Amino acid sequence: MTHSSLHFPPLGEFDFVKKVLSDSLPMDEVSPESRFWFGAGDDCAAFDGWLVTKDMSAENSHFRLDWSTPEQAVEKCIVSNVSDISSMGGEPKIALLGICVNKNWNKLTRERVAKAFADGFRKRGISLIGGDVVSADRGLFSVTLLGRGVGNPLKRSGAKVGDTVYVSSPLGASSAGLWAFLHGKQDDPDLLDVVSEHLCPVIDEKRGARLVHAGVSGGCIDLSDGLSSELNHLALSSGVQIFIDEKKVPIHPGVLRLCKKYGTDPREFWLKGGEDYRLLFTTNVAKGIFEEKNIPVYPVGQVLEGSGVILRNLEGKMENLHADCWSHL
Repeated sequence: MTHSSLHFPPLGEFDFVKKVLSDSLPMDEVSPESRFWFGAGDDCAAFDGWLVTKDMSAENSHFRLDWSTPEQAVEKCIVSNVSDISSMGGEPKIALLGICVNKNWNKLTRERVAKAFADGFRKRGISLIGGDVVSADRGLFSVTLLGRGVGNPLKRSGAKVGDTVYVSSPLGASSAGLWAFLHGKQDDPDLLDVVSEHLCPVIDEKRGARLVHAGVSGGCIDLSDGLSSELNHLALSSGVQIFIDEKKVPIHPGVLRLCKKYGTDPREFWLKGGEDYRLLFTTNVAKGIFEEKNIPVYPVGQVLEGSGVILRNLEGKMENLHADCWSHL
C-alpha cells in the first residue's frame, strides 16, 4: 500500500487499496521535539522521539460481524491503538495498516471496511502512509501507529511512593457488553449502553496529552487487559506497592444495572474485564489542578513502599490482588 502508485490496475486488491487510501492526509513534516529512545515494556516503544505501537484485531476474537457493523469493528481497532499512544502522553500522527480480508466477505463489506479505515484515520489527523492487504479464511486488522509526545512520555515505571492512584473514567462497560452477548441479553434495553461500549468504545483520545499538560509525570497505562492486570504491571514496573480502596472505584452505571438485574458480581467486569481503553495513572499533582483544567479523574488509591497490589474490599478487609485477566493463549 503506497501513495507512490498513481494509477491502479483493474484488480480487486488494488481497487481495495485505493479505497483505503482515499483522501489520506499528507504526512506532517513536524518532527518530535524530544529525542527519547526506549524498547518494549510500556504501551509504546519509542525511537528518536516517536512513540510507536502495534495492535491487532482478529475476527471472532476481537470482533464478530454478526454482532457488530464493519464500521464498529474498524473503530474498535483504531481506538485500541490510539489508546496506547494516549496513555504515554502522545498524539497519533502516522499509521501503517495491514488488512487480511475474509474470503467470505462480500463486496459491500470490503468496501465498508476500507472506507471506515480511511475515515477513521483522517478524522483523527492520522496520515496513512502504507501497509499490505491479503486474504484468508478469517479477517484480521493490524495497525502500526506512530505518535509524537507532548512532553516527557508517561511510562509504567513512573509511579512514585506518595503518588495518588487515579483512573480516568468509570470502568467495566466493555466486558459487561461482552457478557450481554454471551448470555443472549444484547437486546435488553437496560444494557444498550454497555453493548455499544463493547462494540465500539468511545474514549477521550487526548486524555494522556491533557494529563501531561496538567503536570502529570507518574506511572500510566491503558486499561486494555483489566484493572487487576494493569495495577500489577504498574507496581512491578515501578518497584512499588499499590493500595486500592474498592469503595472509591468508579463503576460504569450500566455494569451496576446488569449486576442488579442478573445477579452477577460487579468485580467480574471492573476488576477482571478488559477493553475499557481508559487510563490508570499515578501522580502527586493536586486533584484541584484537574478540576481547574476540566479533566475528569477518579482517585482510587495510593502508591506505597513495598511490592504488589493490595485491595481494601467493601467489607474493609485487605486482599492481595493478583493479575486476573483475559489471555489469548
